[in-house]
Amino acid sequence: MELRTLRYFVAVAEELHFGRAATRLHMSQPPLSRAIKQLEAEVGALLFARSPTGVTLTPVGTVLLDEARALLGHADRVRVRVSAAAGAATITIGILDDGTDPGVSRLAAAYRRSHPGIDIRIRETDLSDPTCGLRAGLVDVALTRAPFDETALTVRTLRADPVGALLRADDPLARRDGLRLAELSDRRWFRFPQGTDPVWQSYWSGGRPREGPVVRAVQECLQAVLWNGTVGLAPLGHDLSAELTVVPLTDMPPSRVVAAWNEGDTNPLIRSFIETATTAYRH
Repeated sequence: MELRTLRYFVAVAEELHFGRAATRLHMSQPPLSRAIKQLEAEVGALLFARSPTGVTLTPVGTVLLDEARALLGHADRVRVRVSAAAGAATITIGILDDGTDPGVSRLAAAYRRSHPGIDIRIRETDLSDPTCGLRAGLVDVALTRAPFDETALTVRTLRADPVGALLRADDPLARRDGLRLAELSDRRWFRFPQGTDPVWQSYWSGGRPREGPVVRAVQECLQAVLWNGTVGLAPLGHDLSAELTVVPLTDMPPSRVVAAWNEGDTNPLIRSFIETATTAYRH
């Protein structure tokens, strides 16, 4: 039973879909399906119940998932300890200036517990750089939000958050249970600086060019709304002052919390960070 095959199995078990798992693993679906069938033959039982809409874990698969995660976690820790012994155990994490997220707190605690002695460096970036310095080579992995240009990057989705219109609490639209983007077409929006990733800029502008103040940080977004009555988009669930509110938008796709790293980067600390992040954001 090879570690690589167990990683394949865990990906399918977490995605519950061979196609999505293959995309996550950067491979085509046929060899992934063959690897899982070989693993099932090796353990002598079906690990997944297959259907046209996806797969579900069998009782045997559920047991193997727990054991596989533990084994892979141990293997990653071995690599990390060896790196530490060689004096190379440093990871730089880029974090988007996105306010307080309980997922980040859980991840920090879990990663610190599982990687004692590792030099963890944090680089917080503003909203004008959704890759948090990843493309510039300033960080090893980014904890950020999508969508953005993912060229030459590997991206793991950790959570999907619905978004809404950020408004003053006394705005006439603030009393609504839901809004559509068209209802905000005549308003001034906060927007990011020229040269910001166009995919990122387009998403947070609701898919069209907007006029309004340029902002770079979360607090600047909030102040633009508070002082100028500007509008913009924000994830639901963030703690806000009583003077502000977020009204759900019914025609906006969710914003995804993601971990991103450069394709082909073999730093063992990145892989262990991604697996820890996946678990931390699952709860």
